[in-house]
Amino acid sequence: MTTLVESEEHKALRSAVAALGKRYGRDYLTRTVAEGKPPTELWSEAGKLGYLGVNLPEEYGGGGGGIAELSIVLEELGAAGSPLLMLVVSPAICGTVISRFGTEDQKRQWLPGLADGTRLMAFGITEPDAGSNSHRITTTARRDGADWLLTGRKVFISGVDMADAVLIVGRTEDARTGRLKPCLFIVPTDAEGFQKHPIDMELNAAEKQFELVLDDVRLPADALVGDEDAGLLQLFAGLNPERVMTAAFAIGMGRYALAKAVEYARDRTVWKAPIGAHQAIAHPLAQAHIDLELARLMMQKAALLYDAGDDIGAGEAANMAKYAAGEACVRAVDQAVHTLGGNGLTREFGLASLITAARVSRIAPVSREMILNYVSHQTLGLPKSY
Repeated sequence: MTTLVESEEHKALRSAVAALGKRYGRDYLTRTVAEGKPPTELWSEAGKLGYLGVNLPEEYGGGGGGIAELSIVLEELGAAGSPLLMLVVSPAICGTVISRFGTEDQKRQWLPGLADGTRLMAFGITEPDAGSNSHRITTTARRDGADWLLTGRKVFISGVDMADAVLIVGRTEDARTGRLKPCLFIVPTDAEGFQKHPIDMELNAAEKQFELVLDDVRLPADALVGDEDAGLLQLFAGLNPERVMTAAFAIGMGRYALAKAVEYARDRTVWKAPIGAHQAIAHPLAQAHIDLELARLMMQKAALLYDAGDDIGAGEAANMAKYAAGEACVRAVDQAVHTLGGNGLTREFGLASLITAARVSRIAPVSREMILNYVSHQTLGLPKSY
């Protein structure tokens, strides 16, 4: 298979997920946001149909596919107006890390539920004072007999209120050097000492953002995921899928906005001709479509490299895909709103809320400036500035 032509299986998956998304649509998501509820019905049905766990191993209830398939699921739901943000987190990051590095018990305990949607796991890496610098993470785990005690703070953690556990990135002391090294822990959301506080966001989304406070949360030895000495490798195994899935989220949102603008431009008539007949309207929409298609190609390349086990190649492509998709999404949404004029700012057409949402794809999970830093020194060989 090449990244240029999708397989028949991928086309069939895309068509089936699009049909599911169409049954729910933007109205469903808008309603759940207004009611302050998570998109439980869509999440549950997508899980029953096998879409949430399409990337997870078959022996644990998954579809046996990869990030290529999961990115199709998120993109098509987004294009229908009902993206599921937690697809980026629960199956893509947490499911991938556990399936690659977890113990047999961890896999059996978590993967079937993550695959069918009956269990959900959030991911906690960002801290108030660390930002993009993961080396400054201060959440620490220390041994207490056979247990671990985890202490620290996390911010902008999505969907904690929906989650059974959070995969927390902490640091432990290396017995040989005394230095702190990254490690990953599965922390139940009902653990003693675990506190969650909602962050008041201007962005209205079905999935809420939280600050976490971990106050000597006691964890059993088997809460540690993978090898204590390979935390960095395990962490990056989850971050590449995160970037690919963020690209899928952005491309889906951009496609949704563009489709609404194209429909409007075909129907809206001023001075005896549809406004879409005018090049000042048509060309920017055509350019937005080109940008989204190019971003999708890089996303497909990144997913293919990752699923083939090329973590280094996938890292470069995933960062580029996330950058390209974020830029394409923002431009598509902006042009869609502009095409509708005043109608683009009304609740009836539902595009104005995407102006804020589209910015997320530029900011999270890594800013476009940090991606440019990555490409500058990793791809082009330029010296680092930090």
